[in-house]
Amino acid sequence: MLSGGCHCGAVRYRLSVIPERHGLCHCIDCRKASGAPAVGWMLVPLEAVTTTGETREYASSEHGRRHFCLVCGTGLFYTNDQIFAGQLDIQSATLDEPDHLPLPVQVQVADRIRWMSDLNALPTFNRYPDV
Repeated sequence: MLSGGCHCGAVRYRLSVIPERHGLCHCIDCRKASGAPAVGWMLVPLEAVTTTGETREYASSEHGRRHFCLVCGTGLFYTNDQIFAGQLDIQSATLDEPDHLPLPVQVQVADRIRWMSDLNALPTFNRYPDV
């Protein structure tokens, strides 16, 4: 069973199914809403999710609603009755063990920040390097 939650622990969720879709989204809306260069999303039926804690909803577009923790502000969920009726998109990096759900696709790459396509060419460090 997959589970996860926000940064402070005030909101928790559990899934009773394996997500139908899982992808890394590069769209401008996801980038602006998260402050990150891309956001991982996993799509599940609403009835497959059990949550505890309270979220606030933000109308990020005409039909899109982003849900975040009232305490720490972590973005958690996305709903859109026009394109995902009866389903919940969950930010997959909020999973307790995100490595248990492989990432099969990237979407909205037309909006991808150019430097995101060459990440493997950059130097890497296991922790923040000494300056």
